[in-house]
Amino acid sequence: MRLSGAMTAIVTPMQGGQVDEGGLSTLVRAQLAGGIQGLIVNGSTGEAATLTDDEQEYVLRHVVDRVAGAVPVVAGVGSRSTHGALVQARRAQNAGADALLVVTPAYNKPTQGGLIQHFLSVAENSDLPIVLYNVPGRTGVDLLPETVAALAAHPRIVAIKEATGSVLRAAQIRRLVSDDFCLLSGDDFTVFPFVAQGGDGCVSVASNIIPRAIVDLVEGARGTDPAAFAAARAQSLALQPLFEALFVEANPIPVKTAGDWMGLFTSAELRLPMTPLTAAGADVLAAAMTDAGLSFKRAPGDSSRLGPGNPLPPAEASVRTVDLSD
Repeated sequence: MRLSGAMTAIVTPMQGGQVDEGGLSTLVRAQLAGGIQGLIVNGSTGEAATLTDDEQEYVLRHVVDRVAGAVPVVAGVGSRSTHGALVQARRAQNAGADALLVVTPAYNKPTQGGLIQHFLSVAENSDLPIVLYNVPGRTGVDLLPETVAALAAHPRIVAIKEATGSVLRAAQIRRLVSDDFCLLSGDDFTVFPFVAQGGDGCVSVASNIIPRAIVDLVEGARGTDPAAFAAARAQSLALQPLFEALFVEANPIPVKTAGDWMGLFTSAELRLPMTPLTAAGADVLAAAMTDAGLSFKRAPGDSSRLGPGNPLPPAEASVRTVDLSD
């Protein structure tokens, strides 16, 4: 499986402390309608750190069912221990994931040798393709290019999501790995230069609300068509204020707020310790969305809930969400 192109790290809609099944369904439909080429479930943007293992499995099974094979569904695997990552990987495989997004273990700060053993342990105990996930700002450890190259030699380790914010990483890694190893930007503001320097796509936050624009941005940045390349460069510059606004506070606070304002789902509710967007953050977000030409209705943020809870009953979820079907 080649994991490339524009992929979305989807949020997990919630209501009343529960996963909102209806909101999740409409979000998935909007993503497919926007031409997105893959969905990442239970990642940082999906608030996986605050979901129970049972909730994570529920969300994954629901998305797999709604996607019905149209695009790859990649399950986030994030644990501070290798044993915990193996348990999550096994559950994700049984729930129907097409691939795994395995993040570097947080808090422990393992050595590069420890990171190699961690990822190889998951690869050797799973049948699914694995995407390495490097996000030092959240985990406290950087998966260095030379370590990526060593891991890329394993047949099931097929890609990396690079979220260092560095526009140099694509070139640094590309020099060390084979052409069939996929490089994915994990930061919207680096997508254009990352792809232009040898990257294969992105795992985007912004594509939760502008999927088609991110698809076009990635395609144009490949440089196969001069006119499309120039348009993508201009689009990347024009969207920078929105990309920055979506991180004015910790992800996914702003993007969940934006999705609620746009009617993609019916609540911007987050799970503690994530809290609603502040008034100052909302001003920044509203200005950027207006500048990007997006249609939205600003609303007060919903209170965060403690969780965990059970999914809304299907009948209740269906009447409390927005139907985006034709």
